[in-house]
Amino acid sequence: MGDYEVRCVSDYSLQPSFALNCLNDSSLLRAYYAAKRLEPKDLPGIWRFFDWLPVHGIIEDASEGSITYKSQGLAQELGLKNLYISFSGYWPERKASMPTCSFKDLEAPPTMQRLKEQGDGSTLVVASAGNTARAFAQVASLTGQKLALFVPEKSLSRMWTTAEPGPVTLVSVKGDYFDAITVAEKVQSRPGFVPEGGARNIARRDGMGTVMLDAALALHAIPDHYFQAVGSGTGGISAWEAALRLKEDGRFGSNLPRLHLAQNLPNAPLYFAWKGKEPAPAAEDMFDDVLFNRRPPYGVAGGVKDALLATKGDLYGITNDEAAMAKQLFEQSEEIDILNAPAVAVAALEQAAKSDAIHPDDVILLNITGGGISRIKEDYALHALHPDNIVSDWEEAVQFLEGRS
Repeated sequence: MGDYEVRCVSDYSLQPSFALNCLNDSSLLRAYYAAKRLEPKDLPGIWRFFDWLPVHGIIEDASEGSITYKSQGLAQELGLKNLYISFSGYWPERKASMPTCSFKDLEAPPTMQRLKEQGDGSTLVVASAGNTARAFAQVASLTGQKLALFVPEKSLSRMWTTAEPGPVTLVSVKGDYFDAITVAEKVQSRPGFVPEGGARNIARRDGMGTVMLDAALALHAIPDHYFQAVGSGTGGISAWEAALRLKEDGRFGSNLPRLHLAQNLPNAPLYFAWKGKEPAPAAEDMFDDVLFNRRPPYGVAGGVKDALLATKGDLYGITNDEAAMAKQLFEQSEEIDILNAPAVAVAALEQAAKSDAIHPDDVILLNITGGGISRIKEDYALHALHPDNIVSDWEEAVQFLEGRS
């Protein structure tokens, strides 16, 4: 059985096991595990990192983890000798089998398991621009956990599972991702509903952190650099926290990887905050709208700013054209299709390789946070999820959901 405590990053104060917020301030919570060494368990996929996940059990049917391999094609294109790729998606030829083709498949299982252990039978509320909703719908369908998803209308095409759909209520919200979040926040405060917590949920962060753990086992070291495209920046925080645990272990090196996080311009609030610039006006035309979060955890204790400062990291602003060209480069050189978001990370890696931000001999981990949708369609019949209702505001959503209960 895993053993851990939940404490505030700001003052190390002990908090209840299932807390999502610190009582005294806006600090993020962090799990502190009794196990101080990374000792993989004889368990499937992500659950082999059981000792560093905030759960006391596992969901055997939802277990796929990321895979790490040394790049040949992209590395040659960029002149990098030690480029490693973490691939979160479907690519059976490399033993990658994430059922919804994104690294959100790392977040949903431990979050759902933790909710099960909380044991109050509430309906989990999730707001998403696509990938997160798909991953949570997959696990809910496998486990029977009641789930209410709030998704912008334009993201409905991303709503599918490989499992037969289960007790999932899909509510389409008129507007963008921020509007979906706003509606979900009102609903989750009602009796019988519980929030998944976003960046504040330690299960989500430590699930994503297994990317760094898998890479450390493959490399036998903590990488020098870590590249990822981010919306809220939670993936960057997760990589930092996992590296802190690896550093404490002592067998993987004493360095922290330099975080290189990337956003899609002009909808890039983290980039503008880090660079100390006035945000540009938001645009409708984004290469990938899942990277736009209007309220990222930037300045809070344990947030994105702290992660960048601690690792001497940086944030990149990537244009649509740069991302599109990077996507083509990756797919041609590595021979697998990827989602739009990780193409933004590839573009940031290109920029860094052309500058003095990285050295050709450095050990680099590129997180490809989703891919293989074209490949999975060859092996699976995908089950489309259709909206149960379309709402304009939270009152409509509450009325609809309470009418179904």
